[in-house]
Amino acid sequence: MIFPQGVNFALLSMLFAGINDVIFKKYAVKNRSRGMYVLGVGFIWAILQILYSSFSGISFSFDILTIQYGVLAGAILAGANISLIEGLTHIDVSLGSTVYRLNTIGVVILSFVFLNERIEFIQLTGIVFGVISVLLLYKSSNGKTTNHTTKIFFWLVVLASLLRAAYGVVSKIGLLATADKNTIILLAALCWIVGGAVYAKYIEKRFIVTKKKALYSIVSGILVFCIVNFLILGLKVAQASIVVPIANMSFIIALFISVLMGAEKMDFKKIIATVFAVGSIVLLSSV
Repeated sequence: MIFPQGVNFALLSMLFAGINDVIFKKYAVKNRSRGMYVLGVGFIWAILQILYSSFSGISFSFDILTIQYGVLAGAILAGANISLIEGLTHIDVSLGSTVYRLNTIGVVILSFVFLNERIEFIQLTGIVFGVISVLLLYKSSNGKTTNHTTKIFFWLVVLASLLRAAYGVVSKIGLLATADKNTIILLAALCWIVGGAVYAKYIEKRFIVTKKKALYSIVSGILVFCIVNFLILGLKVAQASIVVPIANMSFIIALFISVLMGAEKMDFKKIIATVFAVGSIVLLSSV
């Protein structure tokens, strides 16, 4: 079957995001610095972004407006990913990835509050579907989410999803104010470097580079670069209402890989939860 070019790009973004969520989980299960990991990912992403822009003839605009929105959006995104990696320490990747990718719910709500956008009935239905999906995944975690400590990590992922939604809204406000899109993306990568360094140095208090951290950072840095840029390429040639929902369904890839690796088991609740999550993203993006 041959898909339109925009759909192909969206599928690639979805694939790489799902793989990266699993790598985030593998990194998180060991006692390693999350800040150094994010710093490394941001460093690789920034280098690749600069090289790609140079070869593609893409220019950057460092005007005050772009810098303000870019730094704010980048700081929020760095916080979102640190929270996601921390949260994945004690919860299944299927639950964490799905909650994170349902950030569309937060985007709809925040857009209603800050951008005066209407919430249609179909979007309300999508929000309900999303909540049902998370509840089903939460209950199917075989008792893993019953203790107090693990619940804290679950809410860290919820925080990550909300921050990811805030990143989307801040970026949209910035673009509406004529901030430069390419510069915002580069500043996001640079904020991962700074945010990761601050977290490692002052929160975790372990600013140490190891071969293992470097390897994880290189792999995830390449994946993040691909996730972002394939999504952008898709948006250039196809409607956002088609590209964004497909890209956001990466939790299906994460669940599939996790089950294949034996990290978690597939059950009926997870199947139904996946269906509801897909329905939620489609409904939320259909207006």
